[in-house]
Amino acid sequence: MISVASLAPFLGGALALGGIAAALSGRRELLVRWCCWAVGVPLVVGAFWWGSPGVTALALVVGAVAVVEFGGLMGMSRPDRAVLAAAVCGVVLTAWLAPGHEVRAVAAGALAIAAVPLLAGDRAHGLRRLTASLFGLVWLSVLAALVPLGATALVLFVAVSVGDIVAYFTGQRLGGPRLSPLSPAKRWSGTLCGAAAALGVLAALSALSLPTAVAVAVGAPAGDLLESMVKRGARAKDSAHWLAGSGGLLDRVDSLLLALAVLLILR
Repeated sequence: MISVASLAPFLGGALALGGIAAALSGRRELLVRWCCWAVGVPLVVGAFWWGSPGVTALALVVGAVAVVEFGGLMGMSRPDRAVLAAAVCGVVLTAWLAPGHEVRAVAAGALAIAAVPLLAGDRAHGLRRLTASLFGLVWLSVLAALVPLGATALVLFVAVSVGDIVAYFTGQRLGGPRLSPLSPAKRWSGTLCGAAAALGVLAALSALSLPTAVAVAVGAPAGDLLESMVKRGARAKDSAHWLAGSGGLLDRVDSLLLALAVLLILR
């Protein structure tokens, strides 16, 4: 049985090694990113250590911030963002307070989202607003899976994060064919190396199974490409600019979102 306590030493060691590597590289960008990880990782681990209330609070915060960033990319109005944020948070709270009724919460959120352009009588942009908001609801409501998965979700987060880092560096060094026109900087070599590293993390943490393997090897890269598609459609490089060295929070959880979705489907 995986527990947060058993993961803490591994995460602390990985964070320390990452700091040493960033310092030795002499690259300011990597040092800034490591500082963000040094602040964020203890907060995430603390939330999971607290149990369901902590994970729920974490999912609510991430969901709300992700909606703001997604709304910015899509040019959504404040009412659309507010209703979408409420819908996503409603699904997360349902996963905690009334597990098993998440589909009903998503349906209720979809109805509330549809009501905004309908009541406004928006003939010119109503369909675009509705489509964007419904996509955001389905995409970001996956954060509710953090609540029932518990420590398994934390393991998935670690594996996906390590896979992303390895894919970034090995893709630059090895080169080769591009993974997709959606993200020209990503290479098949980096994606395969990142998947291997993520699988290694799962094995080291005794969490390797067919569902988790497919989640990190297939779901995570697909999640990254999905956000790239959204950003390219919005002609933006990053989802936001407030997170030092990373752009926005959505840029950091994009791989995790689809990995969680794949894990839910396969479980």
